[in-house]
Amino acid sequence: MARKSPRSKAPKGAAKAQDDRVVKATNRRARRNYVIEATLEAGLSLRGSEVKSLRLTTPTLTDGFCRVEDGELWLYGVHIPPLPQASYLNHKAVRRRKCLVHKRELRKLETQLSAKGKTLIPLSLYFKGHKVKVELGLGRGRQKGDKRAHEREKEDRKRIRDAT
Repeated sequence: MARKSPRSKAPKGAAKAQDDRVVKATNRRARRNYVIEATLEAGLSLRGSEVKSLRLTTPTLTDGFCRVEDGELWLYGVHIPPLPQASYLNHKAVRRRKCLVHKRELRKLETQLSAKGKTLIPLSLYFKGHKVKVELGLGRGRQKGDKRAHEREKEDRKRIRDAT
């Protein structure tokens, strides 16, 4: 008679209990300059030297933004340093990269981005398993006064937390 293993297996469609992200870069400036209304996870279509470079170095997301062109989502302004060992097969440090999202999500994004003042910016870049993912935030730019009010709110929350 066969014995059952002591570990119970989760059903196929169930989400993992642990988050297996290995964050390579975050865009801290984005949360200060934009009010993030929604977030979206997208895959990135990269060359081999870019993936190897991401494993070894840190990319820069501060100048990054996304655009929908010809029914596809493209990421601009993200700097991934070249890999010295790649020689002539190396990639350009700053180039447009294709974001992989479902068509349904893309149509939804297009309608949201058509509103005045909305933009799509990268919030973080990470490995999820062996795939490179980017977290995109749909945001609206903050004015100078909004930034000051946000900083004041953060300081007030910190004072209250320290007082208790």
